[in-house]
Amino acid sequence: MSDKIRVIVSGAGGKMGKEVVKLVLEDEGLELAAAVDRSAGEKDAGRMVGLEECGITVTSDLEAALAGSRGDVMVDFTIPQSAYANTSLAIKYGVRPVIGTTGFTPEQIAGLDKQCQEQGIGGLIAPNFSIGAILMMKFAAQAAKYFPHLEIIEYHGDQKLDAPSGTAIKTAEMISEARAELRQGHPEEEELIEGSRGGYYNGFRIHSVRLPGVFAQEEVVFGGYGQSLKIRHDSYERAGYMPGVKLGVQKVMGYTGLIYGFEHFIE
Repeated sequence: MSDKIRVIVSGAGGKMGKEVVKLVLEDEGLELAAAVDRSAGEKDAGRMVGLEECGITVTSDLEAALAGSRGDVMVDFTIPQSAYANTSLAIKYGVRPVIGTTGFTPEQIAGLDKQCQEQGIGGLIAPNFSIGAILMMKFAAQAAKYFPHLEIIEYHGDQKLDAPSGTAIKTAEMISEARAELRQGHPEEEELIEGSRGGYYNGFRIHSVRLPGVFAQEEVVFGGYGQSLKIRHDSYERAGYMPGVKLGVQKVMGYTGLIYGFEHFIE
């Protein structure tokens, strides 16, 4: 019997999904159980590099893949509108979800955790799989204890659907755990153009930049008397997320319940 972890890739035709497929095919400890993409069959179902050689067909039917592939883990990089349903379906079939898609509400996360507990399996929702980004969040949370005045600026390409990014929201949540709510700025300030001060979160502001040619960056800017501090992380290509995806796939095999945040795997 193989000791490899059998992985189902949901969103296999997407930019991140292709990187996950490549990771699984090249890693000796992983095995590709199924590749799922909603557009399979519309154009070139064999567009995934290496799939024909290993006998894997791209399918558009996630439930059939979950039911018939004997997968251990489902990695999902799809879109917010489908990620919740995909995650719930995976748990139903006893397949551990590792989710890189953002947009889950706290209520949805709690419900999925309950489903995982009932099935006796582990799962992970990670707004960011970059180890460098997780360290940035941890450093920012630590700095917020001493520099409580701050703002978050995140940059992504103009095709990103959600704002702020899941990474920015997770950063804000971690900062808020370390810093009491403090309403910043002048109490009588006025926005002459709506939204110019950014989104309000626990007293500070989050700004989302969306431009062509931008990949993914985030910085947390802290201000104090006579000084400032900037903590910034830059991602340049999707392959940089794959070591984190691999670690997530391995870790959920030993957990029960749903983990929210990749930082729990980084000591």
